[in-house]
Amino acid sequence: MAGALCAAMLAGCTAQAEPGPDKADGKITVWTLDNLPARMAAQKKMIARFEKKSGVEVKLVGVDEGQLPQLIMSAAAAGNLPDVIGSLPLGQAWQMYGNGLLNTEAPADVVEDLDPGTFNSNALKLTSDGGTRLSVPSDSWVQLLVYRKDLLKKAGLPAPETYDGMLKTARKLDRGRMNGISLATDPADLFTQQSFENIALANDCQLVENDEVALDSPACRRTFATYDTLAREHGGRGTQTVDTTRATYFAGRSPMMVWSSFLLDELSGERADVVPSCPECKKDRSFLAENSGITTALKGPDGGKPVQFGEITSWATTKTAETKASKSFITHMLSSGYEDWFGMAPEGKIPVREGTPGDPDKYTKAWRSSRLGVEATNRRPLNSIYSDSLLDQLTDGISLMRRWGFTEGEGALVGATNGELPVPKAVSAMTSGQTSPGEAAREAQDEVDALRRSLE
Repeated sequence: MAGALCAAMLAGCTAQAEPGPDKADGKITVWTLDNLPARMAAQKKMIARFEKKSGVEVKLVGVDEGQLPQLIMSAAAAGNLPDVIGSLPLGQAWQMYGNGLLNTEAPADVVEDLDPGTFNSNALKLTSDGGTRLSVPSDSWVQLLVYRKDLLKKAGLPAPETYDGMLKTARKLDRGRMNGISLATDPADLFTQQSFENIALANDCQLVENDEVALDSPACRRTFATYDTLAREHGGRGTQTVDTTRATYFAGRSPMMVWSSFLLDELSGERADVVPSCPECKKDRSFLAENSGITTALKGPDGGKPVQFGEITSWATTKTAETKASKSFITHMLSSGYEDWFGMAPEGKIPVREGTPGDPDKYTKAWRSSRLGVEATNRRPLNSIYSDSLLDQLTDGISLMRRWGFTEGEGALVGATNGELPVPKAVSAMTSGQTSPGEAAREAQDEVDALRRSLE
């Protein structure tokens, strides 16, 4: 059934093999992972403007991120790869690179033409393998620890910025119908891995260290134990998912939550499909936004300094891309079309191209006053809802961002763990009481070790 589904979807995506770089016809196929209906509509308008300006014909195809690995491999086998992929996460970019499916010269040319100095240097580092450029970094979201600053102030607690701060807050405010924290435990969701990695990096718990899988290290054992205390002892009952963690916080039943910056439009009460439901929110939909504090960079007892977790998404060209037209399209989307692109969902599309050679802060300044994303009911400017200091933290977070494995050359392993999810499985077993934190660390270590050997 999975094979039939992939085949059926691919048939709808490309009726015949796309021409390679030596068969240019001015037509390109672009797959986008921003496949929500309102965002697809916004992208079609952007593309129409590019087509009119360039004469290039673009076929836009929305693809679900969870299905992308299967679709890519099926398309490669059938000779039907798209020319360009947009909103591509780091792990999947590295997987494609490891499988020899990327054109790495085209993105290098685009970055050089646009000027590397106009990009965030950390974003460029994470999207390259030494001197090889995998993709053109476009935008970023960052992981946040969101907390009820009104409840913490009433309890005499400081902002939770460390392991100790999170634990003290969870213990003191875990009472009655209030859970101490909303934290993911779903074994089948990448969101759980993202939540765990966020807390792990704060404690200098690494996936790979000294060319060895390091999930059973003392720092990682402490991370597993802390996550267990937070999620099992002070979190909600049962499996906690990307939806339930948010719903619990929005209902006013948790003083803390780990979620991505894509939350910011929903938190402000401006999304019709996801609305804060706390008792105070019934009269004031912006209550949570006004009474929530945000910690971007956390620090654990084994960590040297606060660390930010997040994702860099990119534009990538495949090995069969029509190079000239693809480069023209990506260049447009990072220049004259860039403000429309990140303006589609600015809460989760923080620009990593900060400006132009003549105006170094052009896009960062435009982002701050961007209106909430296209799903918002009232598209108010970001800086009319959130403080300058928070917006500074979000943009600065890109430079503080750390990720498992990429700078150690283990991007393919990270991509594999995103598919097999050994860490979320270990976290789920631990927080449901089936294993201890030490056993969870060993199980994750063994599973990732086996995955690494399979990639050799």
